[in-house]
Amino acid sequence: MMKNLLRTAFEKRSSLFEVTDAYRIVNGAADGFPGLTLDRFGDRFQVQFFGPEMLSRRREIVEAIVEAFNPVCVVVKERLSRSGKSLENAPMEIAFGSREDAVGVVREGRARFHVDLLDTVNPGLFLDMRHVRLEVEDRFCALSGAAQSGEGPRFLNLFSYTCSFSVHARLGGAAVATNADISGKILDKGRENYALNGLDLRPGEFFRGNALEYVRWACKKGLRFDGIVLDPPSFARFKGFNFNVREHLMPLVAECAQILNPHGFFMVSSNYSEFALDAFSRDVLDAVKSVHKNARTAWKRGQDIDFAGSGSTKDSCLVATLVEV
Repeated sequence: MMKNLLRTAFEKRSSLFEVTDAYRIVNGAADGFPGLTLDRFGDRFQVQFFGPEMLSRRREIVEAIVEAFNPVCVVVKERLSRSGKSLENAPMEIAFGSREDAVGVVREGRARFHVDLLDTVNPGLFLDMRHVRLEVEDRFCALSGAAQSGEGPRFLNLFSYTCSFSVHARLGGAAVATNADISGKILDKGRENYALNGLDLRPGEFFRGNALEYVRWACKKGLRFDGIVLDPPSFARFKGFNFNVREHLMPLVAECAQILNPHGFFMVSSNYSEFALDAFSRDVLDAVKSVHKNARTAWKRGQDIDFAGSGSTKDSCLVATLVEV
């Protein structure tokens, strides 16, 4: 029964198989597994328990995954404490395979990315933003093809994490893809992803610091970008500054708009569960319009198709919108 449920969920994602080998196979109750997610990263599988509903069947679930998919590694993470509190530093266990097996490379379109299922809660690639990353690459293909002269189109990736958006932008033809993140360790992983994709490191592409600090510096220097992605965590701390997405996101959107070129695009997203998509999209557009009067919303959406039932639980939510100016 368990194996059949897994195979049914897996087959629902068949349209992604040619695109990537990194996707969500089970997204909680929508796939018949309340409180549980199952992500595939190549031959490595990650199980996360966000609730107690199926914890008692943990061993049975792992055995079914091994039988159904023949993985090299299965890592289990418990995202709730026994008292029901959400854990950012989730307990991790290798339920099948070895520590070495938890590390590998996944493909996404033309891109490749390093993953490590035991590094942090997230292995190095946020699966729910795949469709946006692929669109960023397509947009830079179009921008670079339309460029008549000059240095080529430029991309800015704020809260860049492991720089996956920038890899796609560079593969699409961006002349420069600048990454801003507060973590030097994370930016080093971004450099590794550049190398994995045969991308040279260009001046100005890696900035360690908070996003607002970079945007204000870029504004003073007269830097402009043809595409910007702003995908912040709900909360972040850097040098005494506490970023709160509810309070600080829209003012930051307005400041970013000042360094966005005419005819450019700006994607803003958040996993903060209290945001409603329509209101979020409207607020982002208003912030961009404070600088670019003719800005328009190109789209607004949630998670990709492998996140069945997206928005129905706090652990599976995304609001994203793309504005063109």
